[in-house]
Amino acid sequence: WGASSAIVITSRLLLRYFLGIIRSRGRNARQMLIVGTNPRAIEFAAKIESRPELGYRVIGFVDDDWEGLKTFRASGRRLVCGLDGLADFVRNNVVDEVAIALPLRSFYAHASQIAVLCEKQGIVMRFLPGIFNLRKARSIAEELAGDPLVTLYTGPLDGWPVFIKRALDVVISSLSLILLSPVLLVTAVLIKLTSPGPVIFRQERIGLNKRRFWMYKFRTMVPDAEKRMAELEKLNEVSGPVFKIKNDPRITPIGRFLRSTSIDELPQLFNVLKGDMSLVGPRPLPLRDYRGFSEDWHRRRFSVRPGITCLWQVNGRSSIPFEKWMELDMQYIDEWSLWLDLKILAGTIPAVLKGSGAA
Repeated sequence: WGASSAIVITSRLLLRYFLGIIRSRGRNARQMLIVGTNPRAIEFAAKIESRPELGYRVIGFVDDDWEGLKTFRASGRRLVCGLDGLADFVRNNVVDEVAIALPLRSFYAHASQIAVLCEKQGIVMRFLPGIFNLRKARSIAEELAGDPLVTLYTGPLDGWPVFIKRALDVVISSLSLILLSPVLLVTAVLIKLTSPGPVIFRQERIGLNKRRFWMYKFRTMVPDAEKRMAELEKLNEVSGPVFKIKNDPRITPIGRFLRSTSIDELPQLFNVLKGDMSLVGPRPLPLRDYRGFSEDWHRRRFSVRPGITCLWQVNGRSSIPFEKWMELDMQYIDEWSLWLDLKILAGTIPAVLKGSGAA
């Protein structure tokens, strides 16, 4: 028991050390929004900024007008919005964490609303400190830059399981690209011979905490497919903001085969290798679909890295309603473990072979 405890402690210290080196060079930084403009909030921001190895970038402050706001503005700090504008700001910007530095006795109503908002969207929230009645968020007590904090979160935080998940992503995607290179080459040749246009279709998607990235797929549609989408909107067969047509007239003959076998998804292994995606996670959505979200809890799916496959893929894919799809994404986030990822990967193979729900 003593030896195993020593190994765990040593491994955690090593992980923290190497992450500190990476973050001190400006990489892998988490974007923090601070609610409050009082001296305590400014002091906390200064501590965070003075220690780049912690891996945080303060993107701005949120507060209403008060007698100390002139002093705050004179400090050169950025006020991004008032308290009533916080919901819109986090919906439309990359925010990894929200730190509340308000005097909670005076602003309890605001703090409670912010906590609920962060819980719904899966954004990590830290406060100095207080208690909120939340249904999903878990809490841990920790220290950051010398300040005691209570952290509320719904998705997985940093740690060995997340580190191992990323390591598996890199190893498996690299090996898959090597082993499947003949399939990739033959597919590229077939697309080029049977349809004018590029081999790879590149589309901007929404990733971790609403970061945008370019997702790659083998092109399965005619070159002007995006332009023709507006005229086909009325034929959409999926509920919610997502667009799907079973017999989409824009799909090429070879594209139909690539979709039914999921070969068109293989270039996303490059996205996994780059770190935009994971092997397992909620599917990344196009900007059009994201803008159609009507519920904040739908946005919680962006609290984890998007993936090539997830519970949705092994439970029917395009054949299940939008709300059920979102519920499966929430289930994945709430129940996430490395073992769950392995089970989903194993379940994806028979689902692909059967062509379950492919569109």
